[in-house]
Amino acid sequence: MKKISKVLEEIKYKDRPKNISQEFQMYGVFLAETLDDTKHYSLYIKLAKELPRGLLEEALNYTKDYYNARNKGKIFMWRLAQLRSTKEGS
Repeated sequence: MKKISKVLEEIKYKDRPKNISQEFQMYGVFLAETLDDTKHYSLYIKLAKELPRGLLEEALNYTKDYYNARNKGKIFMWRLAQLRSTKEGS
């Protein structure tokens, strides 16, 4: 028998990809759900596969400070672009 919290968690994101087999895929899904941007699962999975985890974590932590943002995904991508440009410039 499943716990109620697990059942509710599954219901919350009905469009979650079902065929996740790699760790980076799970992390990409985690990013999309944390940012409330579930329409772009594939984008976050691609980012999780290709970019260093530290860079993604830093951008995610920056984005979490914006509680009332309408589009957290946009803020995340903006911050990620900033971080990538500063890392390349150094």
